[in-house]
Amino acid sequence: MRRRDLLALIVLAATAPVVSAAEDKKKKSGGADYIPIDTLTGSTNKPDGRRGVLTVDCGLEVADAKLRERATVSLPRLRAAYVQVVMTYAAGLPSGAQPNPDFIATALQRQTDLVLGRPGARLLIGAVVVN
Repeated sequence: MRRRDLLALIVLAATAPVVSAAEDKKKKSGGADYIPIDTLTGSTNKPDGRRGVLTVDCGLEVADAKLRERATVSLPRLRAAYVQVVMTYAAGLPSGAQPNPDFIATALQRQTDLVLGRPGARLLIGAVVVN
């Protein structure tokens, strides 16, 4: 086998994982209108006095293409606003109390509309867990 052919095989083999990694980066859930948000966490107190974690899983459903593009570009600002809401709520949660998902969803939806500048993006809550 010639070295040139061997070099071409090595380059081809080296680029194969890069292509598959790019395909893995695609969204794994929701449709074309869905934008997943990384898990949001806030620190809270457990009944026994130890620290706990409030975890919120959510995403955005945006039907309007222009607003979806704006939401995608604004993801760092959205996430910062969401984390601030979750951290504030978790810090004020009484020890041993159950979280109120309706209140959290309303507060996060309000932040969504403020950051994006207009309504049209729907916040979807997946799970609210205290550990």
